[in-house]
Amino acid sequence: QVVLVESGGGEAQTGGSLRLSCAASGRTVSDYRISWFRQTPGKEREFVGVWRNNYTYYRESVRGRFIASGDDSKNTMYLQMNNLEPEDTATYFCGAIAKWKGYGALWIRHEVDYWGQGTQVIVSP
Repeated sequence: QVVLVESGGGEAQTGGSLRLSCAASGRTVSDYRISWFRQTPGKEREFVGVWRNNYTYYRESVRGRFIASGDDSKNTMYLQMNNLEPEDTATYFCGAIAKWKGYGALWIRHEVDYWGQGTQVIVSP
């Protein structure tokens, strides 16, 4: 089992920045890769971005504004969110995907094996 704990959410103004963290723990944590997702009420949870060594991939609406990174020594992933827009308001989740599923699974919601509890981000106009 893998336990994910997000932190760093809060409120920001349009154009501001926030940095989210996702701390992963568990006996089998090394068997998983971590991606970022977000969800607003009434909508499906959507992929945001992922970092893994030299591989990064983002949804188009955040590309150039969000930067995903990680520290393997701490089993922690980060999402630096810059130039925030009101449309970024959501609850942000990190999700653990088993490595055997391959990189192609990293942006697919139903491939996530474990979810964190989420952290809320509110961007005011």
